Amino acid sequence: MQVIEDTTLDIDRSAPSGQSQALIAVASLLGCGALLALSTNLAKVANGFGIEPLPFLTWSLAGATLLLSAFALFRGQRPVINRRSIEYYVLAGFLSVAGANLIFFNAVPRVGVSLVVLTISLPPVLTYVAALLLRMESFCWWRAAGVILALCGTSVLVAGQWAAPGIDRFWIGLTLLGPVLLAAGNIYRTVRWPPGASAESLAPGMLFAATALLVTAALVMPAWSLDVSTSSTQALSLIAIQAEIFAGQFLLLFILQKAGGPVFLSLIGAVSAVIGVPIAVIVLKESLLPALLPSVALIAAGIASMVIGVRARQPMIEQKRG
Repeated sequence: MQVIEDTTLDIDRSAPSGQSQALIAVASLLGCGALLALSTNLAKVANGFGIEPLPFLTWSLAGATLLLSAFALFRGQRPVINRRSIEYYVLAGFLSVAGANLIFFNAVPRVGVSLVVLTISLPPVLTYVAALLLRMESFCWWRAAGVILALCGTSVLVAGQWAAPGIDRFWIGLTLLGPVLLAAGNIYRTVRWPPGASAESLAPGMLFAATALLVTAALVMPAWSLDVSTSSTQALSLIAIQAEIFAGQFLLLFILQKAGGPVFLSLIGAVSAVIGVPIAVIVLKESLLPALLPSVALIAAGIASMVIGVRARQPMIEQKRG
């Protein structure tokens, strides 16, 4: 694996500089986090209408692929098709889209939106741990403290849910695999970003590969079905809405990775949790999770410590480059 000298996620130096870049990063962060929160809550709404997670996810991704492909062509950014890019689309599509979202969409009706969106705040922590083990990052006490705090917060959250009556413990454990896949996707997208490729060209290729993987899995597994009632206006409407959310979410993800660097990218899960949990509790009438406040406080403190560690390291990085 290629070694990245300075940071796990800061891969593009060609993005606009100064105030313009900061505005793009902030807008992309807020938009991506909000859409992620809406996507997770919408999965529970779809389940309430009897739509199974696999077809809901697959056809929503198919619709998002069409939307992003049309946008890329309009912008003159055709997806590159070669051996390197196909590898990128398939592996990034599995880690960042198909695998993680299949877990989350199936987990939502079983463990609740709140638990899912809070676990989505963990990938920056896991990304740093992986980068440290792969020697892509040097050790930083601030970031190490952030890892410990966030993991303690997650442990409190999981322990509280584990003791709740009637909870599906298998799905609690499986839900925790989702952030691992997202963290692996962060590392992979950084290391293998095709040279010269734009966000507009990479997003549709990744979603197309993710859709193809899900369709292939449904064909291989006899018990898995992609059937959706075409006569159900609610089902088709929800899939169309989710497709639009996915299209915006993953386009903004690539733009944020390009323009915002590691600090802003690491905050997507936190923004999603801040928006997603209130929606789940107020709109979808979910019960508050046991130990919610202490776990949220610990996770928030961990992410803040990670951000401080990144910012403290930037002057050393710039001095080294200079």
